[in-house]
Amino acid sequence: MAEYRVEIIRPAVREIQSLEQTQARRILASVEALASQPRPRQSRKLTGTENSYRLRVGAYRILYQVDDSQRTVTVFAIGHRRQIYR
Repeated sequence: MAEYRVEIIRPAVREIQSLEQTQARRILASVEALASQPRPRQSRKLTGTENSYRLRVGAYRILYQVDDSQRTVTVFAIGHRRQIYR
């Protein structure tokens, strides 16, 4: 299976930069893994959307969209589970 290109938009990058280093590393490792497997078993489809998913990394959530025609994964939000869905 061919690799997907992973894009992280600016608000998600800012959130990663604001985290402590160990948590940021865990999240970045999960984001990088989306290139080879954009829909891992532990991901869940977001209701009310067509191609949006969430991935749980400890108390944090990674929200992303998959575009199979362009072979891209776009991470549009990263945040603590209390705040990410607001």
